Amino acid sequence: MKNIFIYIVLLWSGFMCAQNEQLAQYYYDKGDFEKAKISYEELLKSAPSNTQYFLRTVDCYQQLQQFANAEKAIQDRYNRYKQGVFLVELGYNFQLQKDESKAKKYYEEAIAKIKVNPNDVYGIASSFEKKVLLEYALKAYQAAMEIQPNYNFNFQIGMLYGQLGKTDLMIDLLLAESFKNPQNTNLIQTQLSRFMNGETDNTAFKDAMRKALILKTQKDQDVYWNHYLSWFYVQQKEFGKAFIQEKAIYKREPESLMSIVNLSQFAMNDDDDETAAEILNFILQNTKDLDLLIQSNAYLMEIKIDNAAEKDYPVISQELQQLLVTYEISPFTLSLQLIQAHFLAFNLKKTEEGKAVVKKALELNLNEYQKADAKMELADILLLEEKFNQALIYYSQIQLDLKNDVMSHEASLKAAKTSYYKGDFEWANKQFKELKAANTQLIANDALEYFLLINDNTAADSTQTALKQFAKGDFLIYQNKKAEAITQFQNILKSFKGQEIEAVTLLRLGKVYESQKDFASALSQYQQIIDNHSDGIYVDEALFFSAEIYNDELKDTEKAKPLYEKVIFNHQDSIYFVDARKKYRELRGDKNL
Repeated sequence: MKNIFIYIVLLWSGFMCAQNEQLAQYYYDKGDFEKAKISYEELLKSAPSNTQYFLRTVDCYQQLQQFANAEKAIQDRYNRYKQGVFLVELGYNFQLQKDESKAKKYYEEAIAKIKVNPNDVYGIASSFEKKVLLEYALKAYQAAMEIQPNYNFNFQIGMLYGQLGKTDLMIDLLLAESFKNPQNTNLIQTQLSRFMNGETDNTAFKDAMRKALILKTQKDQDVYWNHYLSWFYVQQKEFGKAFIQEKAIYKREPESLMSIVNLSQFAMNDDDDETAAEILNFILQNTKDLDLLIQSNAYLMEIKIDNAAEKDYPVISQELQQLLVTYEISPFTLSLQLIQAHFLAFNLKKTEEGKAVVKKALELNLNEYQKADAKMELADILLLEEKFNQALIYYSQIQLDLKNDVMSHEASLKAAKTSYYKGDFEWANKQFKELKAANTQLIANDALEYFLLINDNTAADSTQTALKQFAKGDFLIYQNKKAEAITQFQNILKSFKGQEIEAVTLLRLGKVYESQKDFASALSQYQQIIDNHSDGIYVDEALFFSAEIYNDELKDTEKAKPLYEKVIFNHQDSIYFVDARKKYRELRGDKNL
């Protein structure tokens, strides 16, 4: 009974302490330092050895400019524990009072303490870093390594060099540390990538990195530096240069093509089709692995189809058939079979032949993911034929068979679009609303776009007349009937001029013109959005898409630059903000906004 009573008392005490800590934190976060001070003083009485309570109490004194109280508390603490970290606290207390000489005295004493006991470096250096006293943090780490050579703070020192703007020292030290301790390479590359691509992005840093790595590959024949240089070029999306490094690596280490395979994926994901095709052809020439041969041929065919003109279709059709003869019809060649089916249906308009290819594939001994791939293609073709309900059946089967999988979410999105195309906006919007929270960003963004489209145009027109016409235009795009889609959207602009649907119609028209390489017409549509719908939700897209045309297609960087700039400064919540900022920095030459 006595033990139970003690247990209850301890439990209650712990609960009350937690409550008091939450209250102290609440006052502190609110900026009510007088009440926070009282709360932390009480907590410190109940747990006098708790360093967090002590430092918060001191911070409250300093926020209230009670520097004498802070000094006495810190000095007493130092006298009791003799920890060097409290010397930093004493110095900082004087720094807050603008007494630089006394502050320096205590900071130097803290550094001296490390020279007596190198283990003190952890607390002292951390305290300097928290107070952004970076030069002293640097001295702390260096002092510890001088006394105890087994200590390795190269990573911490390198990061401090970067924060202090000593980027050449940072690069040299971190590259040397990477080579000496390869297990730290990923961590170091993550931090270097931040400097290259994050808020601290600047041309000088990238140039210094490139120069340092090229020198390493020239002076040191270790293949490690080719890997590092390839990684650097991938960060810059210079996949062709990365491929040169990967080929050099492969000549010396021909055991695996995996890095080159991964590079082909990076290039394809970034729509660098020319480099991707070059890499894939290299893979085909250097492997006998059946899976890799089939996969590489499949990717190559997708690239060819995406970039083909109608006159190229007979050759592509023949190539696809020859590949299936060479590698035969089996579960291993499913990707090629589905590419053939899609090409037959969407490009050659032979939907019956396309469906026949998929149905034949479904008779094979496929795993659940392969079945889902085949059913997805079959549903896509049925949707192309305007057999909406049949398409929905297959999309629903995928959702049931692969619950919570990415493929299930993709099927859900396609099912929602199917309902949207057929004019069932209420059900479609329920699905789009759920998919806004999808883990896959592309699916979430797509769902959000349609959710806003339906909501905005239903609110503006309860009959949804304009929205029905617009959905018809979207469906014509899906069916690859671009000329008919252009006519449909132009009719919407005539019939619903000045209405809610106008801006998004101009946007769609612009994208269709872009796909046809009619950049002048695309720019004209986007300019109308910029001029007449500057307060709408599509202006950031119109600005960004216009900038991309000028920058990538027309090579008119002077016109691209102010458009990127408007996205950066006027549309910080845009999904194109990060890309716009990066492109703008590249065009300016100096990367600091």
